Amino acid sequence: MKKVRCAIYTRKSSEDGLEQEFNSLHAQREACAAYIASQKHEGWVSLPEEYNDGGLSGGSLERPALQRLLDQVRDGQVDQIVVYKIDRLTRSLADFAKIVDILDAAEASFVSVTQSFNTATSMGRLTLNMLLSFAQFEREVTAERIRDKIAASKRKGLWMGGQVPMGYDADSRTLKINETEAQTIRTLYDLYEDLGTVPAVREAAERRNLRSRRRISSGGRVTGGGIFDRGHIHHILTNPIYAGRIRHREKIYVGAHPAIIEPDRWDKVQEQLKSGAARHRKTRQARSKSLLCGKLHDETGDRLTPSHSKTKTGVRLRYYISHRLIAQSGTPHPDAWRLPAEDLERKIAERIKATLADPAFATRLVAAISADAIGRHAASIAALVEDGDATSLLRLVERIDIAPGQLQLRLDPIKLAAMLDLTPDDLDVSCLACAFPFQLRKRGVETKIILAGAAGETDDTLIRNMAKALVWFERIKAGDTFSDISATDGISKRRIQQLVGLAFLAPDIVRDVLDGKQPLSFTSEWWLRHDLPSDWNAQRQLLATL
Repeated sequence: MKKVRCAIYTRKSSEDGLEQEFNSLHAQREACAAYIASQKHEGWVSLPEEYNDGGLSGGSLERPALQRLLDQVRDGQVDQIVVYKIDRLTRSLADFAKIVDILDAAEASFVSVTQSFNTATSMGRLTLNMLLSFAQFEREVTAERIRDKIAASKRKGLWMGGQVPMGYDADSRTLKINETEAQTIRTLYDLYEDLGTVPAVREAAERRNLRSRRRISSGGRVTGGGIFDRGHIHHILTNPIYAGRIRHREKIYVGAHPAIIEPDRWDKVQEQLKSGAARHRKTRQARSKSLLCGKLHDETGDRLTPSHSKTKTGVRLRYYISHRLIAQSGTPHPDAWRLPAEDLERKIAERIKATLADPAFATRLVAAISADAIGRHAASIAALVEDGDATSLLRLVERIDIAPGQLQLRLDPIKLAAMLDLTPDDLDVSCLACAFPFQLRKRGVETKIILAGAAGETDDTLIRNMAKALVWFERIKAGDTFSDISATDGISKRRIQQLVGLAFLAPDIVRDVLDGKQPLSFTSEWWLRHDLPSDWNAQRQLLATL
C-alpha cells in the first residue's frame, strides 16, 4: 500500500488567545490528526513538522508556514494537505487557484476535515468553489464592517491605532500629550512662523539638535532618533492631529485628544504653507524659460532645442534635445542628445561665475585698457560675480558646443562689455572661450552632467557609500557580521561586502572625493566593477590612470 504523507496546516486570523496553553491552533491540529488516524487503512501518515500561521489573515498567501509547506509540496515531500476548514487554507478564489496549480503539478491534494467533498468530481469542485466564494464574501464584508467602524469612530474623534505621532502617547482610544516631545513640536511651529520656509526650519532644527522620536519595532529594529528631514517637518506642520483633530481620508473631525498647537494657530500655519507653495510655483515658472535656447550645438552642428515632459504628478521637466529628434521624429538617432535643462543651466552658470571670479581672467580681459583702469574694471567684474544670478550669467553665453566628453563655452563680448560699461574693443576676446571635460551619469532615464572642476560637483552617491562603509567597518570591528548589518540596514550582504572596502581609501583620495576633485570615472559603479588595492600608493597610481 502506498504511503500518503500528510501535512497538517493551521491558521488563526488574530493573535487573541494564542498565548494560552491550548489555543485554536492546537484544537485544529488535534482534529486533523484524528482524521488522519481514521484514514490509516488508506496508508495515511502524519508528518511531524508543524505548519502554523498564528495572527495572519487568509486573504493573502504571504504566510511563512504556508509558503514553507508549498515549497515542500513542490519538492515532492508532501502528498496531502489536511486543514480543519477550507478557509484556514485561503479565503480567496484567486489564491486557491494558485494553490491547486501547485498541488496538481506535484500530484498532491488536500482535504478539509469538517467539509466532506471530493474535488475529483465536477460536483465536488462546484461545492468547493461555492465554499470559497462564501469565505471570500465573508472576508470582504468583514473588511467593509471594519472600515465603517473606523470611519464612525473617527467621526467621534477617537484614535483608531496605527503609528502614534510624535508628541503623543497612546491612551486607550485617545491620545495623551508627551510633554517632552510636545515641546519639540511647538519649537518646530515657532521656527516656521519666524523663518517662513521648511528648509530654513530644517537647518535651524539641526543647529538646535532637535531629534525625531526613537522607535523600536516588535522585531527589535530601531528607527528614528535622528535629525528632522524636510518631509518629516512638512508632515508635522500639516498634521491636524496637533490641533486636536482627527483626519479620515479627505475629512477632518474634532478629536477627543488635547491639542499641542492651538487650532486657530494651526489654521494660520496652513495658510502660510499654501501661500509659500504658491510663491515657490510662481518662482519656478519664472525660471522655467529656456535661457540657452539657440546657443547649444552638438558635435554634428545640430542645434539643441528646448523640449519638456510631464510626470504622472504633473511636474514639468525641461530638456535640451538635438533638433533631429523633433525634425525626424520616429527615426532612431542613437547619437542624439537629451540633457536635463535645469541641471545644465545651473552648471553652466557656475562655470561662468568661476571663470569671471578668477583674478587672472579679469586682468587678461581688460589688459588692453590703461593700467590705472584695470583695478576698477576688475572690481566691476567681481561685483558682477557677486550680484549676478543664473539668469544674468547665462545671458553672457554666445555659444556652447557639446561633444562626447567635451563642452566648449564662448562668452559674448558685446554683452559682457555692456555689463562692464566698456566696448568690445576694450576686451581681450581670446580669453572668452574655454573648454571643460565632462561625463554623463545615467540612473534609469535620468541623465546627470558632471563637469570637471565645477564648483560643488561632488558625487553624492559615492560620498554616501563611503560614509556607510565607515559605519559598517566600525560595526564589524565591534563584532557584527555581514548578516547582522544586512538585517538591520536592509541591504544585501553582497553589496555590503562590495562597498565596505571604501572605508580603506587613502586620506587624500577621500579629501578629493569630498571636494569633487576625484577622476570623473571614479564612481560607486566603477568601484563595484573593480578591485582597488588596499595599499594607498597603489590606489593613487590606479586613479591617476583614470
